[in-house]
Amino acid sequence: MRKIVVHMSVSLDGYFEGPGGDLSWHRVDDELHRHFNDELRTMGGYLNGRVAYELMAAFWPTADQDPAASAPTKEYAGIWRDMPKIVYSRTLEKAGWNATIVREVDPAEVRRLKAEPGGDLVLGGADLMATFLRHDLVDEWRTYVHPVVLGRGRPLFPERDERIDLRLVETRVFGNGVVLLRHQR
Repeated sequence: MRKIVVHMSVSLDGYFEGPGGDLSWHRVDDELHRHFNDELRTMGGYLNGRVAYELMAAFWPTADQDPAASAPTKEYAGIWRDMPKIVYSRTLEKAGWNATIVREVDPAEVRRLKAEPGGDLVLGGADLMATFLRHDLVDEWRTYVHPVVLGRGRPLFPERDERIDLRLVETRVFGNGVVLLRHQR
């Protein structure tokens, strides 16, 4: 059975974005980007909320056409375009680049997707992750902790009444100081 995998960057103090949606603190160098490409090319699809999808769609469809783009950037542009995407949105009218719009998270439908053959499904967007958590649909977290303290912003994890116990299955330190923490239920 496929897993639902959260694949997110976070500051040391737990924020996935800084004030005003700032992501400039991400320390994505070629080594880390190659790792992301290696991880994401094996996935069976992206599950994104509207905001995460629009952020990606504003850059990745043509990123490989920039002559100054790095090799990992050019490679990921193709991965992103070709990967099937489900965009959860009540307002988005259309989505391109191999994307399907779904209006609501239906836990039964997500479980059906998990039962299909293929690679794991990568979940992007903190609001969508919170919804998947409420329905007990997240199987794994690949959290990339960047060596920066933001002080404020949007926390990765929403407040909740129940604890989620996880087990650490992998750690990796990258040359730029980013640390991968991979946890499973």
